[in-house]
Amino acid sequence: MSTDADVLEHKEQKLERLLHEQVSLIVAYSGGVDSSLLAYYARKVLGERAKVVIAVSPSLAAEELIAAREQAVAFNWQLQEISTHELDNPNYERNDQMRCYHCKKTLFAELEQIAAQENINSIAYGANVDDQKDYRPGHKAAREFNVISPLQEAGMVKEDIRQLAKAAALPSWDRPQAACLSSRFPTFEPVTLQGLSQIDRSEAFLHSLGFKQVRVRHYGDKAKVEIDKDELPRLLDDSELSNQVIAKLQEFGYREVSIDPEGYRQGAANTFLQHADIGV
Repeated sequence: MSTDADVLEHKEQKLERLLHEQVSLIVAYSGGVDSSLLAYYARKVLGERAKVVIAVSPSLAAEELIAAREQAVAFNWQLQEISTHELDNPNYERNDQMRCYHCKKTLFAELEQIAAQENINSIAYGANVDDQKDYRPGHKAAREFNVISPLQEAGMVKEDIRQLAKAAALPSWDRPQAACLSSRFPTFEPVTLQGLSQIDRSEAFLHSLGFKQVRVRHYGDKAKVEIDKDELPRLLDDSELSNQVIAKLQEFGYREVSIDPEGYRQGAANTFLQHADIGV
């Protein structure tokens, strides 16, 4: 009878076989655990024939970029940074249900140019099996550009990826899931550079207080703070700390700041918009 360890080893071996089939490869890297594990194995299997590239834009949190750079240096990935300009695209700025599609389309178009210039055969990104359960328009862009997803092809779910990343000593192995900052805007509220900056500074401040999983939902001049449910009592039960958070976010430009008593949950930005009169 196969054990969980046997199943994971089988998936790992399949991932390495899939990468061995590539002559050369660009890994779309973000610093998250999925793309980090893909970068790790791509470099392990292909060496310098695997190029690791990160897209730098206002929607990537400054903390995430720093951590991604540090990890790349630690593993000698020779990280290449490119600038993407999603906000120049009205389709992205509009922030409808296809925002992620337009973001990934911009990214993959940039990576395709690099691949053509440097004669690199394939582009890969860190989609996994669990991603198939969610609505992810970015996958449509991946299909259009023939971007491969070796983790998904190897049958890896998020827990597999975290286990292998921990075994590889990747600092990102236990990083909380961190969608791009644009996801803090409710659908159809335009994404703005000012808003992204406010969100970035606000979440960095909350992290500085020791909170790990946080979201600052952006509604124009109003913000809603979400903290992981396990960490939430620390904030709700300490009025001095709560007032400190509210005051600091007001310094960053929010006129009204609320703390969500239900805590962090995916998709909450639009739920809040549907059930509250927030003047947007």
